[in-house]
Amino acid sequence: MQGPPPKDDAGGPDTSKTLATLTGAGGLELVIHTAARDQGGFLTVTGTLKNPTSGTLEAPLEWNGEELQVKKTGPSFAGATLIDKTDKKRYYVLRDTEGYPLTTTGVTMVKAGESIAIFAQFPAPPATTTQVEFQLPKMSPATIEIS
Repeated sequence: MQGPPPKDDAGGPDTSKTLATLTGAGGLELVIHTAARDQGGFLTVTGTLKNPTSGTLEAPLEWNGEELQVKKTGPSFAGATLIDKTDKKRYYVLRDTEGYPLTTTGVTMVKAGESIAIFAQFPAPPATTTQVEFQLPKMSPATIEIS
């Protein structure tokens, strides 16, 4: 499948753009930086999960997704979806051959002031689709541009 999300020159995810900011989940913020197609037919969304509060916040269990196979893989962003309103389709985070989601895993809590780079990989919508709605349970949805 596809490797990790795009990197900037310092080795981290490309944070030079902000496509949208999702809020919710007790005060957590998710800043979406990129939604990039690749030649393999995938769409990789990158972002930064931030805790702007003065306390530690837990990542909601709903972020893991509902599927039994995904539940066994532990904390992840497998519950994220993309909605293509034009073609009326919903896209789910891809899984590898062993059922593990192609997304950031292991995030259970975010300390006060902490930022965590995240990614999630989806099947790419048709080339004619230029916008999708990114949804993550317990967060506000946001429309993002595909590059």
